[in-house]
Amino acid sequence: MRLSLLAALAAAGLLILASLAPVHTAGAQDGPDRLKAVLAQMDAGSAKFHSAEAKIEKQQFEKIVNDTTTESGTIYFLRSGNSTQVGARFDPPNAQTLEYRNGVARLYSAGTNQIKTYSAGQNQALAQTILALGAGGSGRDLAANWTITDQGTEKMSDGSRMVDVEKLDLVSKDANVRSTYTHITMWIDPLRDISLKQVGFTPSGDTQTTIYTNIRLNQPIDFKAYAVKCKGKCS
Repeated sequence: MRLSLLAALAAAGLLILASLAPVHTAGAQDGPDRLKAVLAQMDAGSAKFHSAEAKIEKQQFEKIVNDTTTESGTIYFLRSGNSTQVGARFDPPNAQTLEYRNGVARLYSAGTNQIKTYSAGQNQALAQTILALGAGGSGRDLAANWTITDQGTEKMSDGSRMVDVEKLDLVSKDANVRSTYTHITMWIDPLRDISLKQVGFTPSGDTQTTIYTNIRLNQPIDFKAYAVKCKGKCS
């Protein structure tokens, strides 16, 4: 399974800044001690995390053609132990529905009325590492898999109110991830252990930005709304 597909889910994915652009309020504080405190907050939030559903916007910038494409829709994260299940729906004109569970991703495209299946295979643990960036991943696991630079505390809207977020820049300790993303910057609400924004930077200079808003934490999810199925018979 292509790592970029999974990253699109968690980095999920990645979006438009618009009115949600963060307002800088403080630089990195107390160095390692500040980061330890943030990771501890994430650990506590992860222990309470079960699910999250949110609006998602993605903005893909391709440097070689100097072009940006934008998508919007909804996404959910469901965690059980160290496993993350993800489903996403994207609005027209690029209407797609995607679900990832048990190491398999299924992608339905309304334009072709086809379903494509991707297997994470031996990369399932790596896929879970990427998906955990979206919501519910522990600070302990984050530190184990990424080299983290704390870039300070900021204020950001989650769609309903302003919240304190920590801006963390992540460099993967896995060469396979670094070949796709040289680094990922995320703005995380450590108390709820949910990411509000992520930017992935590729070796070619492309960027993928994602913003999550209107987040519903630990609320029932209508999984039927994310069902990956063709309209009538698949073409």
